[in-house]
Amino acid sequence: MLSVVIESDGSDEVDENVKPKGDLDSLTKEEILDIIKEAGITGLGGAGFPTHVKLSPLPDKKIDTIILNGAECEPYLTSDHRLMVETPEKVVFGLKAIMKAVGVNKGFIGIENNKPDAIEAMEKAVKDEPNIEIATLITKYPQGDEKRLINAVTGREVPAGGLPMDVGVVVNNVGTAAAIADAIQTGMPLIQRIVTITGSAVREPKNLIVKIGTLFKEVIEQCGGYKGKPGKIIMGGPMMGIAQFTDEVPVIKGTSGILVLNEKEARIPEPKQCIRCGKCVDICPVNLQPLFISQFALKNMYDEAEKYHALDCIECGSCSFICPSKRPLLQSIRVAKRELISRRKKGK
Repeated sequence: MLSVVIESDGSDEVDENVKPKGDLDSLTKEEILDIIKEAGITGLGGAGFPTHVKLSPLPDKKIDTIILNGAECEPYLTSDHRLMVETPEKVVFGLKAIMKAVGVNKGFIGIENNKPDAIEAMEKAVKDEPNIEIATLITKYPQGDEKRLINAVTGREVPAGGLPMDVGVVVNNVGTAAAIADAIQTGMPLIQRIVTITGSAVREPKNLIVKIGTLFKEVIEQCGGYKGKPGKIIMGGPMMGIAQFTDEVPVIKGTSGILVLNEKEARIPEPKQCIRCGKCVDICPVNLQPLFISQFALKNMYDEAEKYHALDCIECGSCSFICPSKRPLLQSIRVAKRELISRRKKGK
């Protein structure tokens, strides 16, 4: 594809123009948003939505709560976990900057209870912050979805088709908060992130700080290379991640993990006919009917898929995971969502 290839000189020197942006107390809301925008910070949880836009809600949306997402419920991934354990002060500083930018006095950091060391580190970091609270969450998937997280932390329910700001909440990833802290405290833009490199076909699984743009192949080499022949390379986790066709793709801002499965694990069973067992309906956290949305998508009946609220799907992959017939539920629903979103854009 059309690309720009940047070769590093290996010196890793910081340009003289990269300087701290000043004390947080002296920065205005507008200055904080400008710093975030100029640093190129996007959501590091995977969605990649521009953070300065997320922190600029519409005037009629009254925001009273900020939640940092530290749930990291996706199997295999531990990058947010390590971040909270090793640099909790960055996360707290970033949250305070977000709260000031939005004009909010209440902040939460949601962490699942299978990360006791992260909870301990974060509680220690916020002990002198009366407006910030650690919310310990039950470990379950997909707890990290922002609408589920809002409900677990505040008890509020985001309406179908709505956004967190509709219930007075803005949600950001803990990694995003740490990147904001770096941008303010050091002046460094978002040029690197923590990535979990793991899976049965990786020789030495680990978390690494990786420069944006580094090829998967080179990152995996830093983990001792492949252990046997890889069967599948996934950007992200096993439930919501996207399989890659080659290891010569770059790490991007939303690359939370590189998961490499062996050939046996990656083998996909032949899908069978739907047996109408209803397991996908029972497990869907959004109370959708994945079997019908999928069937409409496979038959290009997108209007019907929209009537079954296809756009409310959070793409958690639970339906595909539980399906005894191994139907391509998530994959086909994703196709329907892309088509419906494309139609809306054309309509506008």
